[in-house]
Amino acid sequence: MSNSANRPGRIEEISSPANPRIKSIKGLMLKKNRDRENVFLAEGQKLVTDALEKGWTIRTLLHSRRLVEDDSQRERIQSLSAKVRARGGDILITNDKLLTSITRRDNPQSVVAVIERKLVDVSNLSFEGNDCWLALDRVRDPGNLGTIIRTADALGAKGVFLVGDTTDPFALEAVRATMGSLFHVQLVRQSEAQFIEFAKNFQGQGGKVVGTHLKGAVDHREVDYASGPLVLLMGNEQQGLTDELAEACDSVVLIAMDGAADSLNLAVATGIVLFEARQHLLTLEGRDH
Repeated sequence: MSNSANRPGRIEEISSPANPRIKSIKGLMLKKNRDRENVFLAEGQKLVTDALEKGWTIRTLLHSRRLVEDDSQRERIQSLSAKVRARGGDILITNDKLLTSITRRDNPQSVVAVIERKLVDVSNLSFEGNDCWLALDRVRDPGNLGTIIRTADALGAKGVFLVGDTTDPFALEAVRATMGSLFHVQLVRQSEAQFIEFAKNFQGQGGKVVGTHLKGAVDHREVDYASGPLVLLMGNEQQGLTDELAEACDSVVLIAMDGAADSLNLAVATGIVLFEARQHLLTLEGRDH
């Protein structure tokens, strides 16, 4: 599925589900194929535009033929296709039935892209000032993960550490849930041992690691989140943090509640704590909706 960025991408019309390129793209629903090809699927013109603007490599853009037949859509899809081709990406013009078979949705987006994955090596990162990162321990639900990435983007977190057996952020369900924030937030994949080693070094340079746990001894509103670089560590949906990760934290907090429920959805819990940590920096400037 690779192509050279030194030449404009090709344009091809495909209508058969037996086409090898369509079969290969459909195979990206499986993680093993995404890992092998180092790519993933994203749906919708907004997500493709976000990816282009942030410098992600689009190998293939598929779109429905009806877009070029629709006077209100033609100029936009032609412009998007031209930008993708200029960077070496191929354009596949197809139909809604094939797009449905790829995305497994009854009402698919009319645009689907095959995009190269991008993970960041922690050795290339710097941490200073009000920088805030999230770290997620063994998050299993791709919808939760995508929502958390979107929340991290909205509240100004620099990125997300994916610790241990955290689900794939490039699974289509996770990508959908990010609503494009995947392209704005840096992602780091680490084992539990690697994260604990990172945490020690981070703390040694003045950073703070705050974890959430049902056994937390500190009200989440009582922590000083503004005293330097920060990592907020959130645990697995059912089990919370491992003992080893909890011990690696400077503080382990409990979210204040006043109701019959004794726990929260992980994405909601993350939003509450992240908002508390970032509220001193949040403004209405720059909002366009």
